[in-house]
Amino acid sequence: MLTSSATIPHLIAAGFHALSDPLRISVLELLRQRELCVCDLCEALGVSQSKLSFHLKTLKEAGLVNSRQEGRWIYYSLNLPQFSVLELYLADFSHNSVISSAHPCCD
Repeated sequence: MLTSSATIPHLIAAGFHALSDPLRISVLELLRQRELCVCDLCEALGVSQSKLSFHLKTLKEAGLVNSRQEGRWIYYSLNLPQFSVLELYLADFSHNSVISSAHPCCD
């Protein structure tokens, strides 16, 4: 995963975007328990593979899930380091307990 200063904002934005959909949250909740193949995710969520494929792509692009192919099946698991990136980003806000006032603007 790239971590240059240019890609960090992109990864953070993509991560929060990926977390903004209830179906994707459900996928992540299932993957908290164990690695799952697409067919198991479809069955557990009651969605078609084509619908789930779109959401898995979003999660992968955000770096929140990993995939591996075994035979004709693709297995998904959580990419925990990317969750840490998002967690650290949010934690930085709580460390800034005092926010300075703006400087007066010149007319």
